[in-house]
Amino acid sequence: MFATFPGLIRIPLALLLLAINIVLHVVLLFAFTLFKVILPIRAVRLACSRVLVVIAESWIGVNNRLFDVFTRTRWQVDGLDGLRRDGNYLVLCNHQSWVDIPVLQKVFNRRIPFLRFFLKQQLIWVPLLGQAWWALDFPFMKRYSRETLIRHPELQGKDREATRLACEKFRHMPVSVMNFAEGTRFTPAKHDAQSSPYRYLLRPKAGGVAFVLDAMGDALHAILDVTIVYPEGPCTMMDLIAGRVHDIRVHVRELPIEAGLTGSYDEDAAFRGRIKRWVNTLWSEKDAQAARMHMATEPAPKGD
Repeated sequence: MFATFPGLIRIPLALLLLAINIVLHVVLLFAFTLFKVILPIRAVRLACSRVLVVIAESWIGVNNRLFDVFTRTRWQVDGLDGLRRDGNYLVLCNHQSWVDIPVLQKVFNRRIPFLRFFLKQQLIWVPLLGQAWWALDFPFMKRYSRETLIRHPELQGKDREATRLACEKFRHMPVSVMNFAEGTRFTPAKHDAQSSPYRYLLRPKAGGVAFVLDAMGDALHAILDVTIVYPEGPCTMMDLIAGRVHDIRVHVRELPIEAGLTGSYDEDAAFRGRIKRWVNTLWSEKDAQAARMHMATEPAPKGD
């Protein structure tokens, strides 16, 4: 209905309703987080954690509804059959834009356990959102540059230890752990700088995948290989809100966790080589899948 409104009315109205949705749900999140923090009773904290997830799923559900009524985005999604709310997944996805996150949330909300992303430490200071992510047990990672590690070798491995601690917490709750294995958003400049062998993807990093698989162990029951394509090219969150993203395509493939995919990435050279080959093979398949998705149909015509 609102998608037919002029942009001067539609876009500010969409932004206002999205902001109201954030404030209302974050206030609820903070209220239950306060109970969780001040009451040292395990049963109460577990109950609060479950309520927090329900609130977060409601938040996402309202966002999804707002995008539906304010935009005419055409969604093509396949591979969702057989997904379980009670399953634990490692979700691996290519990374092109901040739009990837609402896309993943729309596709998986209430179909699998609540998605949790590894976030950069600085994002905890984003007003309202950063504190909400903290309340929902999103793991915050502090990454160190090569120069910093040379000056302070004692910091070596700190980010991986944080990964392990976060995953230990996830072993005791239904969870879907999201990992952008490329480590950064795709741009042509990054693609060229890496001499990436893939047409649509950057080189993946196997270390993070290996650490999650090792830390979660048998608590995970499957891997979800997700490929997202925007046929019209790169887009921003404002493009999505303004209705300028007309076509989004998502392919989901469930993969078993084979015995050879767990081991010590730092200490076992044979395992390190094996997991790198597995991730690179997966990325080759994903690149081919992205190519098929780009060629499937012509993108929707551009316009406001």
